[in-house]
Amino acid sequence: MYREEDLTSAIDAGILTPSAVQAFRLHVARSRELPAVDEENVRLVTSFNDVFVVIACSLLLGAIYWIGASAARPVHGWMAMAAMAWLLAEFFTRRRRMALPSMALLLAFAGGVHASAHAVTSNLSAATGISVLAVAAHWFRFKVPLSVAVGVAGAATLGVTGVGALLRLAGLEAYPVSQLILVAGILVFLLAMYWDKSDPRRVTGRADVAFWLHILAAPMMIHPVVTLFKLLELGSGTREALTVVALYAGISVVSLAIDRRALMVSALVYVLVALNVLLEKAGVVDLAFAATAFVLGSALLLLSIYWHAVRSFVLRCLPPKLRASLPPLQ
Repeated sequence: MYREEDLTSAIDAGILTPSAVQAFRLHVARSRELPAVDEENVRLVTSFNDVFVVIACSLLLGAIYWIGASAARPVHGWMAMAAMAWLLAEFFTRRRRMALPSMALLLAFAGGVHASAHAVTSNLSAATGISVLAVAAHWFRFKVPLSVAVGVAGAATLGVTGVGALLRLAGLEAYPVSQLILVAGILVFLLAMYWDKSDPRRVTGRADVAFWLHILAAPMMIHPVVTLFKLLELGSGTREALTVVALYAGISVVSLAIDRRALMVSALVYVLVALNVLLEKAGVVDLAFAATAFVLGSALLLLSIYWHAVRSFVLRCLPPKLRASLPPLQ
């Protein structure tokens, strides 16, 4: 049984070409009578062994931290945990290429480095900077797709806090945090699009890097907008709720255009609340949330079924130059 990691490894080794792998995927899809297009494949779990290894690694890393913290100080426990996470990655990531354990070990390594750095420096920004450098080293060694998003999240945090510090020095006490996060989110989104553009047919690990960057960028862009315009605060009315629904419709169009569902998923909470407000204003109070969940769930299921057809329509409505820069219909 071949896994996505095996196909990606064969492409990286030059044994198979990306076009051959894509043709193989299309052949399998046709034989199963399933659409192979626009599925947004992400390497998460290849078998239950991934879950088994994650549980075992979690127990081992937890025990190492506990022993190190008890024998010396908590900082030594964090350092020992980070070191062991790196050593385990040498086998489970570099040799076995196991997706879920690789992500778990990355997060354990990054968390251990950050906690130990903060304990030593007593400075959150310094600890974050050290963590970003450590995650960058992890990326160059192991190439875990999630590494880029974790490192970028740390860099974005440093950027927002750094600009905020400069604004405070300039005499602006109440600096616009939401605006800064929104700008950072847009930059992360553009970085995700860069990675997407480097692998338009999404047959290599670069597509996974873009996926995690989109997951990171979505809340960074959506939450500040909702906060800035006070769309869903207590006492919000019909106009605010309709604004959120319109915003979600725009987000859905963007998601279809770039063939990424992360934006839609990140905005689900906001649109659920907005639709609930609209139904309550219409007099449906007792079953407002249930009706909202039913309507939104049905719409998303239909969109999932007809994603390719709807995306084809959206792309036809876009200018040719813009359409050429987006992932093609396969």
